Amino acid sequence: MDQRDKKTDTSTRTRRYFVSRRVDRFFLNLYQIWAFNARFFREVLFPPYEFREVIKQCYEVGVRSLPLISITGFIIGIVFTNQSRPSLADFGATSLLPALISVAIVRAMGPLVTAIIAAGRVGSSIGAELGSMRVTEQIDAMEVSATNPFKFLVVTRVLATTFMIPALTMYTTLVSLLGGYLNVHQNEQTTITTFFTQVFDAVTFLDIIASSVKSVLFGYTIGMVGCYKGFYSSKGTEGVGKAANTSVVTAMFLLFIEELLVMQVINAIRGI
Repeated sequence: MDQRDKKTDTSTRTRRYFVSRRVDRFFLNLYQIWAFNARFFREVLFPPYEFREVIKQCYEVGVRSLPLISITGFIIGIVFTNQSRPSLADFGATSLLPALISVAIVRAMGPLVTAIIAAGRVGSSIGAELGSMRVTEQIDAMEVSATNPFKFLVVTRVLATTFMIPALTMYTTLVSLLGGYLNVHQNEQTTITTFFTQVFDAVTFLDIIASSVKSVLFGYTIGMVGCYKGFYSSKGTEGVGKAANTSVVTAMFLLFIEELLVMQVINAIRGI
């Protein structure tokens, strides 16, 4: 075997080694994620229960998000109504605007927009907070002091996001519908009674159930991703920034996948 063949063989073995390392790391991460989720369900069922910390995190997730949610939801209602009016006007069907707005916001835009905003604000905050606690060894100190850091830090935050994202979704839906009503009233002089009558006539019970289920899934995903990324962060301040960034990116990616899956299931139920 000449020198060139030896170099080729060495390069091939090196590539195989790195591919093998990546595959091992991928399956190790999958197991770690599964174990993290399983530990959450195990810890949440047994005492002690950190009710005070859950309420505090609900305030951080819910109340502190209201200003941003309010502005965003109101603008979405106005913008969507403005964008939909020309298409309906071409067919002389502007009277269907309230029904179109309600279906779009209740079925998709309300839960998804709320979750995206929460992923950017809440998910990054959780990832950065737990990441900084990890790199400064505060989590290790809690373990030494006989405190369960997983229950106090992870369970409370995941419960808070799971509880508050559905509540924020309902609020966003209401604010978006109010924004749509103001735009419709300005252009078509529709009364608020007529507007909301058409809104509720167009929405079915299945739409509300689907929106609620998606909101719960979105809230759990945002909290779990942020806690996982922060709880296992490393490499000092660089790891904190990476935990905050990957919390947002990963959560948003999973939100769109969940939106697609739930939509397929609901459409299948409608077809029965």
